[in-house]
Amino acid sequence: MHAAPRPGALPGGLAALAVAGASGAVLVLEILGVRLLAPYVGLTLETYTTIIGVVLAGIALGAAAGGRAADMLEPRRLLALLLIAGGLLALATVPIVRLFGEALEGAGQASALAISLFALLPPATVLSAVTPVVVKLQLGDLAASGTVVGRLSAWATAGALAGTFCTGFVLVPLLPVRTTVIGLGALLVTAGLIAAAASRAFPGGALGAVAGGAVLLAATGVAAGTRCTTESVYYCAQVVADPARPSGRLLMLDDLRHSYVDLADPRHLEFAYTRWIADALDTMRPEREPLDALFIGGGGFTLPRYLAATRPGSRSRVLEVDPQLVDLVREELGLRTGPALTVRTGDARVTLRDEPAGSADVVVGDAFGSRTIPWHLATAEFLADVRRVLRDDGLYLLNVIDRGDLALLRAEAATLLQQFADVALVAIPDPDDARGGPGGGNLVLIASDRPLPPAVAPGSRGARTYDRAAVTALAGEADALTDDAAPADQLISGST
Repeated sequence: MHAAPRPGALPGGLAALAVAGASGAVLVLEILGVRLLAPYVGLTLETYTTIIGVVLAGIALGAAAGGRAADMLEPRRLLALLLIAGGLLALATVPIVRLFGEALEGAGQASALAISLFALLPPATVLSAVTPVVVKLQLGDLAASGTVVGRLSAWATAGALAGTFCTGFVLVPLLPVRTTVIGLGALLVTAGLIAAAASRAFPGGALGAVAGGAVLLAATGVAAGTRCTTESVYYCAQVVADPARPSGRLLMLDDLRHSYVDLADPRHLEFAYTRWIADALDTMRPEREPLDALFIGGGGFTLPRYLAATRPGSRSRVLEVDPQLVDLVREELGLRTGPALTVRTGDARVTLRDEPAGSADVVVGDAFGSRTIPWHLATAEFLADVRRVLRDDGLYLLNVIDRGDLALLRAEAATLLQQFADVALVAIPDPDDARGGPGGGNLVLIASDRPLPPAVAPGSRGARTYDRAAVTALAGEADALTDDAAPADQLISGST
């Protein structure tokens, strides 16, 4: 049965385009919202969950409010208003995130909720009201209401899918986030102005004021600027000069200090955990003998440069997930690659499989962040592949960042103890622990299938080395991490 068209209904294709476009815009804003918020609140499971939850709430509110409004107001006029309002709110997203992000920075996960409520809930709500309004506009025969509702709902879902895939595979890799958001808002306002002009229900002066307001909001979004030197697929990255050291550079990823590079002296290691890893590297074989090293996570490439400077002839292979970050480090931090230092981009869980067995004297795991844990690089199954790549006397050095009750460290220690014959830990002791247990922050686990010498990472610079017995006691009853059960985000946040 075909639905009889309602007087004043939109052509079928235009109705489908309206609901698909509005729904797609909501999903574009949801995905880009993660990128907009990350420089202020970090990129964590909680951030994703908060943004998805807020946008879903907006979708529900918009569907309910849009249906009610469609029963009270003339649908064509209402559709134009919704498209214009949704576009203006989308244009306001960038300056709102910048304003509230800077005001609430450091406030924890509550800041992610607050920013999302102000920046993402309003446009998601308004744009989600489009579908029920178009449904009301198209309904001309209640006997065919199921056909109309089903068809338009399908188009709305198709638009959401298109927005999702287009954002992830096309827009984020090709365009800055601000450009995409501002362009989306401008497109929605333009569509709304066209619909308003077609309905002839709005005075020309009002439409001109809307256009002027949209231009002002777009200019405000551009003027708000960005912290990023580079907006990669994964990070908002920037390089900051160290005022205390002319040749020092700090690599920031989102809102976190990630790497420190001394452009004039690759032997200078600013962060304590990099010095601990360097201590372990220095104990391997005779001093200055070349090593074959595999680094999981490149960042600023601080440690590969250190190894090249202290052990000439060493060969370093770096597995880095973010190709745009590598480009930034080349341009801003003087990275030079060649036969002695090669980079392969891609997820290390996949790229590690191509590394030859027994090809590395040392594997350095430095892909963990203080909020974001690539859980699939922490499991027993991944460690089995690390062991395959290591030579019999090789070392695995893993930088773990944890705080509080050290639940993540305990779980990772339990995992390493299952996989390697000997495990040690280097950390700053907790000053409040009478037994001298490790405190929070950066902690370096050292593992090998051979007994580790006492001086593998000397407890210098305020740190202490904990041997296998101490690591075993620390792990306690913690469950080892596996591909089937690795709640790394929850462990580091203290929620389990």
